[in-house]
Amino acid sequence: MAKREFTIVNKLGLHARAATVLVKLAGTFTSEVTINKDGLAINAKSIMGVLMLAAARDSTIVIETVGADEDAALSALGKLIEDGFGELDGES
Repeated sequence: MAKREFTIVNKLGLHARAATVLVKLAGTFTSEVTINKDGLAINAKSIMGVLMLAAARDSTIVIETVGADEDAALSALGKLIEDGFGELDGES
């Protein structure tokens, strides 16, 4: 099991486009990927689950991965979040 805390940094938070990108990336790994926010744990491969988190900018989430490629999954998802889902250019 690999686990790490992240802060959502992009202006719009984990909105529909960002959630879609996250779910697609999570789906490329065989590991189970769970996101926890404020006591709610969801499957990161489920778009409905990710949207239910309603993770706004500056929200803290915890990603937990379990499986053969857990470290790679956690690293890739962490980079995506830290890079603001590619939405940081031009933000004020």
